[in-house]
Amino acid sequence: MDPRVRTSRAEARQLLDPEFVEVGASGRRWSYEEILAELPDMPGNSEEGPRYVPSGMTGAVLAPGVVHLTYETTIEGRRARRSSLWRRLGEETGWRMYYHQVTPIPSQDGD
Repeated sequence: MDPRVRTSRAEARQLLDPEFVEVGASGRRWSYEEILAELPDMPGNSEEGPRYVPSGMTGAVLAPGVVHLTYETTIEGRRARRSSLWRRLGEETGWRMYYHQVTPIPSQDGD
């Protein structure tokens, strides 16, 4: 969520699994290379501009080295539910996001 990470392909590369896939709020499927190329130009990347505000973060261990993280974000009044799978491939690699999905929350949805 940090704009400094989002605008740095090198830093984002360290957090994303080489097999990374995202299903964005629009329904578009993003690959590892596509997201690294586009991430610096996406919303939420300016220290001065609107930023993503996360809330309600919870995680569940699905298997050794695999965690499912869920949370909500808000940016400029728009809310979304997010789900990501993180996996750890080894001590040197650390945790990397393997899968991410964004589901917009309609403005009338109070949940």
